[in-house]
Amino acid sequence: MARYDLHCNSSSDDGYCGFLKRLFDPLNSRLSLHSAGLDFGSGPGPALSKMFEDHGHSMMLYDPFYADDPSAFETAYDFITATEVFEHLHEPGMEADRIWKCLKPGGWLGIMTNPVPADEAFADWYYIRDITHVCFFSNESFRWLAERWNAELTIIEPDVILFRKSE
Repeated sequence: MARYDLHCNSSSDDGYCGFLKRLFDPLNSRLSLHSAGLDFGSGPGPALSKMFEDHGHSMMLYDPFYADDPSAFETAYDFITATEVFEHLHEPGMEADRIWKCLKPGGWLGIMTNPVPADEAFADWYYIRDITHVCFFSNESFRWLAERWNAELTIIEPDVILFRKSE
């Protein structure tokens, strides 16, 4: 947890909020007013959830270090966000399936994570140097998940991915 405490991810940090807008804007534009969301891996200063709340959505937080509330997985949500979280998951398949089950039909899962670079660039990739990053994803990984979940996949940017659950 000490490593995560070094992150300065606050809703008062304009740069960080600008970074989050890359997921917020395309996801928010797809949501109905007053949707219910889960910020999975919200961290100590849940900036993204505040952005959604400021636009009229209700938010639940879950983070194993800062908001460890297992009841978060007993609710169905219109959308779930996981920004800069998937690379930290020690059991990514189990965790991804767990949050997917919490989505209502027609719901959205928004993920931000840096995609794995081409094989020859992997050894020099800065992302693998963070000791808390334990798994990595590619577009092929996300296409596989979409097929497994029978979901619509939209890659907004290389590191901004949306899944829509079938209705």
